[in-house]
This record gives sequence, C-alpha cells and structure tokens, in this order.
Amino acid sequence: MKIPTNAIQFNQVSKWFETPAGRFNAIQNINLEIGIGEHVAITGRSGSGKSTLLNLLTGIDHPSQGRVMINSTEVHTLNESNLAKWRGKNIGIVFQFFQLIPTLSITENILLAMDLVDSIPKKERKNRAAELLDQVGISKHEDKLPAALSGGEQQRAAIARALANDPPILVADEPTGNLDSKTTSVVLKLFTDLVGQGKTLIVVTHDLISKSGYHRIITLSDGKITSELNHGKGN
Repeated sequence: MKIPTNAIQFNQVSKWFETPAGRFNAIQNINLEIGIGEHVAITGRSGSGKSTLLNLLTGIDHPSQGRVMINSTEVHTLNESNLAKWRGKNIGIVFQFFQLIPTLSITENILLAMDLVDSIPKKERKNRAAELLDQVGISKHEDKLPAALSGGEQQRAAIARALANDPPILVADEPTGNLDSKTTSVVLKLFTDLVGQGKTLIVVTHDLISKSGYHRIITLSDGKITSELNHGKGN
C-alpha cells in the first residue's frame, strides 16, 4: 500500500452560497497540498475565505465543486455519522474562544473528548489526560473548572483536549486572538513542539506573523490563494 505524502489535498475546490443578491463565491478553484508534518499558517483579511476553507478542511461544510482529500479519505463523501467518527480520530480543533465546557473540570473536558470518539481504551483515558495536561504545562489545574484558569491556561487546556484522541492533524482557528504577547509566544512554541513530534498543523490567523516556526504561509483574498511563502520543513 502506498503511503501518502500529503495529509491534505484540495483539488479544484470551490464553495458558493446562494443569496438574495445572487451567488456568493466564498472559495474559488483552490488547489492546495499540505504534507504530513507540515506547519502551515493561513492568513488573510476578514471575508477572505479563511473560515470557509477551515470548515471544508474539517468536514463541517462540503465543497460545491471539487474534492477534499484528507489522509486519502474524500471527506465530503462521508455521511454525518461516519464524518463525526472520522473527524474525532483524524482532526483536533483548537478554537479562538476555547469552547471548554464550563461545568466540567479540565480533566473531565479531555475525558469527554475521548468518550465521544471511543478510540482510546477506557482504562488508559485518565492517565492519558494527565499526560496531556503535563505536556501543555497545566497539570496543577487538572481538577479546576475552566473559569478558574487564565486565558492562556484555557487555551493550553483546549490544545490538550484537541490532542485527546491522538489525531494526526491539528487545526487552530485564531488560537492567539485573545491572548497577550507573552502567552501567545508560549502557545506558538507548544505548536512548534507538536509539529516536531510529527503532527500536521494548520493555523488560521489574522495575527501578524513571521516565517519563524511556519513551513509555509498561505494568504487568501476573495476566496483565492494570492500568495504562498515556502520556508521549508525544518527551517
């Protein structure tokens, strides 16, 4: 069996929406390949198509035209039940506003993610949750509710939850948008470490970014890729 070198492939992908004013083209004829273990930033102004691209990548939305292949699976062809199972095992999502369940402790948030997918043996889940919290540096907060943590600590908890089922791909949607510069540096360093461990990481961001830490920076405008800076893996 041939092992794919590309974790993500967009082949002539377009997404449009019908509105009272006519068709709105959110994404137009995107061709994109992201290799296994790449660290990619996707940037652009509001309305450039970043959110739509993210939704297509995670299977939340389906293309109007073209194919979305992730680890050799045509995501848009899966029914809702299979899509939910596939997403839980293959993609971890980190949200701008954390999306932690406020009535559950940090550990319970991570355990719930494992329970929903049911790919980690039950007897291993508590130890895995503890290991993940240690990995992101907030093990001392394991029994606290999210509200008791700072914004940066909540984001690290959200990263631990995204890693709960050991997905090969992580997608971060504006992960530092609500963090101060010092905490942003901590989170971005954590992302770089995860890429070093073999994860494929796509960060969607408005933030000013440099080449540091990213293999590629892709800029969208009006639903199209307008520029792509390639700094190479390991640079």
